[in-house]
Amino acid sequence: MPAALSLSGLTKAFDRPVVNGIDLSIGAGEFYALLGPNGAGKTTILRMVAGLLKPDAGSISIFGIDALADPVAAKRLTAWVSDEPMIYERLTPLEYLEFVAGLWQVEPARARQSAHELIDWLGLGPHANELCGGFSKGMSQKVALAGALVHDPQLIILDEPLTGLDAGSARQVKDVLRGKVESGVTVIMTTHILEVAERMAERIGVIAQGRLIAEGTLAELRTRVGRETTLEEIFLDLVAQQQDAA
Repeated sequence: MPAALSLSGLTKAFDRPVVNGIDLSIGAGEFYALLGPNGAGKTTILRMVAGLLKPDAGSISIFGIDALADPVAAKRLTAWVSDEPMIYERLTPLEYLEFVAGLWQVEPARARQSAHELIDWLGLGPHANELCGGFSKGMSQKVALAGALVHDPQLIILDEPLTGLDAGSARQVKDVLRGKVESGVTVIMTTHILEVAERMAERIGVIAQGRLIAEGTLAELRTRVGRETTLEEIFLDLVAQQQDAA
């Protein structure tokens, strides 16, 4: 079975190099956390994978599909959730989910069933028929997540999905993501909340200055730094080493 996501030589520059020759492979059904300081290139990588930015060089394969040559086929398997929820304020959650499902040409009966399941799963039931325009950041983020999942994607890409969520909302989102991984879906997520990555991710990649400087399980990263410690300490050590070497 092909990798859920395979990147080779992925490169992007704006006024300076932002992503510098990234090679990365993530297996089907894996929960992968991508960590790095601000400006390291994490969001740029995810935006290229999601088809929102075109790389300057390199390749992107999603379940064996060349995402640059056939972006529509790749996007059908992919969900993208940014740190700023983008939803239609004049629609209710149910209307929004049915609208998004229609864009993906999901059969209407299946779309309605999926919308109701996601709304219940994310605790949005009491607000299913309220206009999204009055929602808090956390509620809007949950609606955006539901919209990303309504077409049953096999690769979920999340950029800081827990930013601004209260503890209850964060737990609901984490439970949904765990459930998706248990069903065989692949999740790749950036987060500055290192405890979340430590508890949820099977493998962790550390990005600094546009390069993948370390990758592995938590145990493998501990071996790399030579001591039993937290992910926070590992992350700070690895980034400091990269800055010293630069």
